[in-house]
Amino acid sequence: MTDAPVRSSNPARPGDLVVEVPATSAAEVAAAADAARAAQQEWAAQPPTARATALSAAADAVAAASEELTALMVREVGKPLVEARGEAARAVAILRYYAQQVLDPDGETYPAPGDTLLMARRRPRGVAGLITPWNFPFAIPLWKAAPALAFGNAVLLKPAPESTGCALRLAELLGDVLPDGLLAVVPGGAETGQAVVGQADVVSFTGSVAAGAKVREAAGAVPVQCEMGGQNASVVLPDADVDGTAAVLAGAAMGYAGQKCTATSRVVVVDDGHGFTERFADAFATAVTKLGTGAPEEDGVTVGPVISERARDAVLAAAREAEGSGGRVLTGGSAPQREGWFVEPTLVAGVDPDARVAQEEVFGPFAAVLGVQDADEAVRVANGVRYGLAAAVFTRDLGHALNLADRLDAGLVRVNAATSGVDFYAPFGGVKESSYGPREQGKAARDLYTQVHTVTISGGAA
Repeated sequence: MTDAPVRSSNPARPGDLVVEVPATSAAEVAAAADAARAAQQEWAAQPPTARATALSAAADAVAAASEELTALMVREVGKPLVEARGEAARAVAILRYYAQQVLDPDGETYPAPGDTLLMARRRPRGVAGLITPWNFPFAIPLWKAAPALAFGNAVLLKPAPESTGCALRLAELLGDVLPDGLLAVVPGGAETGQAVVGQADVVSFTGSVAAGAKVREAAGAVPVQCEMGGQNASVVLPDADVDGTAAVLAGAAMGYAGQKCTATSRVVVVDDGHGFTERFADAFATAVTKLGTGAPEEDGVTVGPVISERARDAVLAAAREAEGSGGRVLTGGSAPQREGWFVEPTLVAGVDPDARVAQEEVFGPFAAVLGVQDADEAVRVANGVRYGLAAAVFTRDLGHALNLADRLDAGLVRVNAATSGVDFYAPFGGVKESSYGPREQGKAARDLYTQVHTVTISGGAA
């Protein structure tokens, strides 16, 4: 059985078909894996400087095409122009970073007798199977593929159907500077993804918790890394700057229509006994209404469309559910009468922390304000979900910041900064159901894409 043809359309203008291609069959994935495995043997045997040169050339190719890639992101996944430009620049930086990491030490030596050398060296695993989402159509594939290639692996990339056009263009750019067959894009849906996992020597996945669980099970004994959902909390203490914090959180919650795994979904406000929660909620709502909304190609737009009709309906349903459970909509909660999958940035308050809309990821421009009485309750509420990807603390008190940062169940904790952001040269990943396996990015990527071989060389028996 093969997935239906892959169709990707512009979420701002659903009648605008970006690409339509056949789904890759299991047999075609196997053929691509065979070609990748053959290319990988030669690639890994090359001098490290040759791999570094190739990745630098890939960075140059992506940089030269940055305007084209920016426009493609805006069109295919509805990414606002300013964020699309930033992602194009990040794609280049990721390739340049890993081009240099090729030349890092590849192991270490250990104490041994004077006529013996004992060392542990890193070797590539083989073919890396990468399954990536649509929301960062260049950055996420590259922060997986670049280290895999840097350490001598080949790559099979199965992008989300909604970002197929971006992935195919990336493959064209990299294919001009990499050996034939070393990197292959295999468009498709779940069937294609399963075939990739079945062919890979190492797997890296980013997507939903449900899909990640299936990938993890299918991978079996193959090393696997899964980055999944988040229901990220930002804790606001009464000494925080109200207007400044509200502006940061508006962008963190609603930027790119909230379609980031690190977006702020819950704002946990510690009250001061004098109405701080209400004052902050009002300021937050005001900041959200000031965000630029509209067509993603327009300058000044922060909130464009969501990716699909289903995603739009999920935001509207969450607003109605919040109202039905005793909450109130502070702003948003409806869809404008226009073409495309647009929905107003929606902020709710008055819902119980255990309500479904405060527990489960909506993955859209939707956030809940949750009032609590003290910092201990804030920690309980922030940690009271099954996810643990990102969290933030807003306060002027360094002691409170350090204390709360140490107590929050999250792989990424930021102080006086948005949850929505990732530094590609630092380890990234979550806890609980947000992540499985080793961390991504930075120096941590080596742990996934290489395996350790311990070698003893003795001069005494010659």
